[in-house]
Amino acid sequence: MTARRLASWAAGLSIDAIPETTRRAALRHLLDGIGNGIGARRLGQGGPGLTVARALGGPAQAHPLGDAEAISAPAAAFANGVLMHALDFDDTHAGALVHPTTVVAPAVLAVAEEVDATGADTVVALVAGLEVACRLGAAAPHGFHARGLHATAVVGPLAGAVASGLLYGAGTDVLTNAIGIAASSSGGLLEFLDTGANTKTLHPGNAGFSGVLAARLAVAGASGPESVLEGRRGLYRALADRDIDPDIIVADLGTRWESASIGIKPYPSCQLMHAALDAVGAAVVTAGEQGREIVPGEIASIAVDVHPDSVEIVCGPGTGTRSPRSVYDAKFDLPWSVAALVHDGAVTVDTYAVDSIGRPEVATTAGLVEVTTVPDDRPAADAAGRAVITFADGSRVVGEVPCSRGTSGRPMDDAAVAAKFRGNSGGGDASDDLVDAVFGLSNASSVVPITTLATTIVAAG
Repeated sequence: MTARRLASWAAGLSIDAIPETTRRAALRHLLDGIGNGIGARRLGQGGPGLTVARALGGPAQAHPLGDAEAISAPAAAFANGVLMHALDFDDTHAGALVHPTTVVAPAVLAVAEEVDATGADTVVALVAGLEVACRLGAAAPHGFHARGLHATAVVGPLAGAVASGLLYGAGTDVLTNAIGIAASSSGGLLEFLDTGANTKTLHPGNAGFSGVLAARLAVAGASGPESVLEGRRGLYRALADRDIDPDIIVADLGTRWESASIGIKPYPSCQLMHAALDAVGAAVVTAGEQGREIVPGEIASIAVDVHPDSVEIVCGPGTGTRSPRSVYDAKFDLPWSVAALVHDGAVTVDTYAVDSIGRPEVATTAGLVEVTTVPDDRPAADAAGRAVITFADGSRVVGEVPCSRGTSGRPMDDAAVAAKFRGNSGGGDASDDLVDAVFGLSNASSVVPITTLATTIVAAG
């Protein structure tokens, strides 16, 4: 069974078996996830999740990012999952359309702190969890989304269970049970897209919490169905309404590493609009090269190409015809985000502030955005982007990109990820020290310096 094959591979994984490039990629994603969580704290996002996690309390095992007081590991994993996803600035695996780090890193940090794991063991658990999350999602691309489910919340508990189980010292049998147990916690409805609610931010928290609990239950002797992936009532048949080829999930395990295919976001919004934003940005640059300033009042239309699988998520009913109903709603409104880019020259966390999303002039420009669905053989998150800005005088500028920045086709290097982290954390000596601590984790004795530095940064404001 596929769950056992995944468990067997993970149980036998060692730091020496992971190529240095893969380790480094995983650490970039860990740094990015921590930075997004710290950024959420600094901007006052993710508060309800943090409040509830603290109230759960429990033995002092792990720290929510930025907190001086430790709580139980499952509660800390919940808090950090919510924080890392709160800004929608976290990484995306294009083929799986999953946010892998935000469901794996919270569980890893919490359990590694709980059991005082070495840095090397922590990196092994991180890499294994990322691999499981990406592979499970990629086996049914857009399959969960088509059923109204958030793929991250479907595969997240399983990936978190594998990562947590490794840190608890689980072998193949226990990890297999943990996967089977965790799958019963899979879910995550996309109904928020029609309301502007921010329940999506809770999904990674639930996944991390469930993953840690599943691992603990398996260690304690609970059993889970080994057929949970390919079974007739298993994950894919129940939640994606399709059969999958199990070999796709386990093909080339240990030789093909999906960490290298995880994209890091340059914009704090849904990944599926990033190619369009980059294309509009390229058109703005072209206009500047021609000596033309982009004046929103002189624009007649902004035409953008969008992958068919992206339309329902970022160009749904009401987008472009009304102001966003909430901060989170704006992050899934492609026309409004394009308009904000045109007005502000950039899309940052400030773009989606409460006082920003209500600007009538941006809403007016959003009404000029015309979306054309363009087929692309690649996954939606890896698609090309094209934009045409037409002015009232009939002239126009064109912007094109082969894929969005941060994806595997245009990846961010260590320096770019560190720069994004410093932007989220506010910079300073403690931020620099945390960058060094994460990139040096493979040789560290524990993760405590990382969580301690996160507390220092948040306390400094």
